[in-house]
Amino acid sequence: MTFDPTRLEIFKNLFHSVAEEMGAALRRAAFSPNIKERRDYSCAVFDAGGEVLAMGDHMPVHLGSMPMSVASAIAALTLGPGDIALLNDPYAGGTHLPDLTMVMPVYVPAAPQPVFYVANRAHHADIGGAHAGSMGLTREIFQEGLRIPPVKILESGKIVGNVMSLILANVRTAREREGDLTAQIAACRIGERRLIGMVAKYGRGEVLVYGRHLLDYSAKMMSAALAAIPEGVYRAEDFLDDDGITENPQRIAVTIRIRRRRAQVDFTGSAPQCAGSVNAVAAITQSAVFYVFRCLLDEQVPATSGLMRPIRVIAPAGTIVNARLPAAVAGGNVETSQRIVDTLLRALARAIPSRIPAASQGSMNNLTFGGADSRHGGAPFAYYETIAGGTGAGPGCDGKNATHSHMTNTLNTPVEVLEHVYPVRVHRYALRRASGGRGKFRGGDGIIREIEMLVNTQVAMLSDRRKISPYGLSGGFPGAVGKNEIQTSQAVRRLPSKCSFHAPAGTVIRIETPGGGGWGAPERQTRWSKKKKASKRDRFKAFQR
Repeated sequence: MTFDPTRLEIFKNLFHSVAEEMGAALRRAAFSPNIKERRDYSCAVFDAGGEVLAMGDHMPVHLGSMPMSVASAIAALTLGPGDIALLNDPYAGGTHLPDLTMVMPVYVPAAPQPVFYVANRAHHADIGGAHAGSMGLTREIFQEGLRIPPVKILESGKIVGNVMSLILANVRTAREREGDLTAQIAACRIGERRLIGMVAKYGRGEVLVYGRHLLDYSAKMMSAALAAIPEGVYRAEDFLDDDGITENPQRIAVTIRIRRRRAQVDFTGSAPQCAGSVNAVAAITQSAVFYVFRCLLDEQVPATSGLMRPIRVIAPAGTIVNARLPAAVAGGNVETSQRIVDTLLRALARAIPSRIPAASQGSMNNLTFGGADSRHGGAPFAYYETIAGGTGAGPGCDGKNATHSHMTNTLNTPVEVLEHVYPVRVHRYALRRASGGRGKFRGGDGIIREIEMLVNTQVAMLSDRRKISPYGLSGGFPGAVGKNEIQTSQAVRRLPSKCSFHAPAGTVIRIETPGGGGWGAPERQTRWSKKKKASKRDRFKAFQR
């Protein structure tokens, strides 16, 4: 079917602008620093069949997995005008419990069925469970927080009071949760309004036709990208340090088969689902595959569901990449997703080595803490953040320092905000020098973050790359592993990568994040060694430079 390329570009940007405006509204209206400052949220626009038409420039781990949430909401509920579905259940289209997803149908005049859907997902700093922040080390999902299957949070334009009350009764920070949830509702309404306006301006027929063209165009662009990869079978494996319960490394294995402009991505051989909370559900694995193959395309190609048409994903049930109930999954979204990306890139480096970077830090370094804030009459608080590290060097470029990479795309929480809102003091926030791997192009450096707890606090950490280094490529050296410590007046103690503990007032938590891997063999010859007659003084100056 033919289309006007100029018109296609217009509609690509129109749909994208809807998702971006939804995100801006969510950020401005949210209560929590996690959403307002770190921007841990994502928004997207879907057609009537639940196919992605546009994504905001938000979180890859959210965006690639959101279609399963939309499909789950559509299958479970009859959504009328003014309704919004809410869910977080990883076994019903979600990812992990703190990520709450809202799905809203968009009806236009004279249409008996939804013409579009809009959706957003935001990470809430607490959703109940055994640990403040709902990201602690657990053995089953029932310990991680409140599971919400698809339910209506808004019906005919009004908040469903019983559902909201049930949620707020099961979290530590009810006022903040209510504020963030209503911000998500507002973002959905913004998206609905903009899509109705688009249909009113261009006509329903043309808008729907160009939505289908965007899907077809994306599929063709991905097929062209796959055609540029030599046909063959490419395998790789990488490991999570452990699952937090045992010391056993957790294997991620992938086989990528490229043939006839199509790809099959097979995770057979990956570790069985584990005892700890680093299991990933199928939506996470799908999201990581979507992200990696999207990176092979020009950024101007629309990020729609069409990109996955030429790609088949095989993730055996009961494994760490497709866990079954009741496996704990809080870390699958944040840690295992990163390792899946590392493994996919390692496999693709065997096919197209001149295009693939070395491993980035490979962890989101998740830190959660909570307790009672004595500055505000003992009011409960809960905080969550991911901490940046080094990115992998690539062909022709060094890695970046102190950057959130791959499946996360958040910012940091500014020191001023952190100290103002929570009873903590930041002692240090600095680059971790020389943590990037050596190479012709050097990996990026991680960071050092030291935070003192001013009150008795419950703390949890989910991190990785504390034992197994981020790999280098093409002769480059690996990046440095990370390190977690607590410092008290009595001693300094090393922490495991995944743990939960009580921190008395005065405890300092120190996190050193991994560096990225280097790319290419480092040049062994120094600059001054080429000058046979150079003086000792000249050589010393050259060495200093």
